[in-house]
Amino acid sequence: MSAGAGRGQPRVNASVAGVVAGEISLQARDGHRYALLSRIPSQPSRTLLWLPALGVAARHYLPFAESFAAAGIAVFVHEWRGAGSSTLRAAPDLDWGYRELLCQDVPASEAAIKRALPGLPRVIGGHSLGGQIAGCRVALAPGSATEIWLVASGAPYWRAFPARQRLWLPLAYAFVPWLASRFGYLPGRRIGFGGNEARGLVDDWARTATSGRYAAHGIHTDLEEALSRVDSPVHGVAMQDDWMCPPSSTRFLVGKFSGAPGQVSVFDAHGLGAPADHYAWMKHPQAVVTHLLGTPAAGVVSA
Repeated sequence: MSAGAGRGQPRVNASVAGVVAGEISLQARDGHRYALLSRIPSQPSRTLLWLPALGVAARHYLPFAESFAAAGIAVFVHEWRGAGSSTLRAAPDLDWGYRELLCQDVPASEAAIKRALPGLPRVIGGHSLGGQIAGCRVALAPGSATEIWLVASGAPYWRAFPARQRLWLPLAYAFVPWLASRFGYLPGRRIGFGGNEARGLVDDWARTATSGRYAAHGIHTDLEEALSRVDSPVHGVAMQDDWMCPPSSTRFLVGKFSGAPGQVSVFDAHGLGAPADHYAWMKHPQAVVTHLLGTPAAGVVSA
C-alpha cells in the first residue's frame, strides 16, 4: 500500500483552539484512493482511528472528532469505499467486501497514523458497521489497538434484537442481499439503508445477520476464534431508542470479545442532550466523548 501527500496544507481549526485540521490522501494496494480526515491537538496523548457507519461519509463525524481533539486525542476519520472522498462507487462491474476493508483500506489508514504520530497509544472505534469492522480488524491484527470503542454499534444478528423486531428481520435479511444480487449492488439510497453498497459487502454483512457469526469471503482466518482472543478492552456505548443497533445487539457484539475486559453503557435522551437514536449523537457528541474518556455520565441508564 502507499500513501500520497496530504491535499493542501493542514490548517488550525478555528472552532477548537490549537487543533490542526488535516486531510491525508491515501492509496490502498489495489489503487483505491480516499482522504483520511484528521483533527490533531498540539500535544496528543493517543490516537483514535474512527470507522463510519455504512453509507455515511467521514465528514459527518467531524464534530465528534473535534470534541475528542479538544480533550487531547488525535482523531483520524476513515472513509469507506464507495462513500465521500472514495474514488470508487459500487456497481455491477465493481465489487468488494469485508476483505478489502479489513486487509487493504483500514491498514492503509493505520499506517498513515503511525507515520504521522509514531509512538502514541492507538485506539480504534466505530459507529454501527464501523464498530464491527474495528473489532474484526483488531482480531486480525492483534496488538494494533490498545482499546476498542463502539458507539451505536452492534452485531446485526436477528436473534440479538428485541422480540418485535425478530418477527420481520429474517425477511429483511433475505431481501437485502437478493436486491443487491438483482441490481449488481445494493441501491441503498433508494430504500433508505446505507448508501449504494457493493454486493460482496452486503453478502458478508448478511452472513452475520442470519448466523450470528463473523466470516468474510476471501478471509481464511476464523474470525470468531480471533475475536475471542482479543485482549484489548472493549467499551460499547448504546442508545436507548436505537432500533437499528439496540443495546441488546451491542451486548451481543461485545460478548464476542470473551478474552477482553468489556462493558456496555446505554444513554437515554436526557443524558445525551439529543434523541437517543442511531444518528443524533453525531451532532451532539460531547456526552459520548466525555463518557468514553472515563467521566461517568448522568444519562447512562444502564451499564
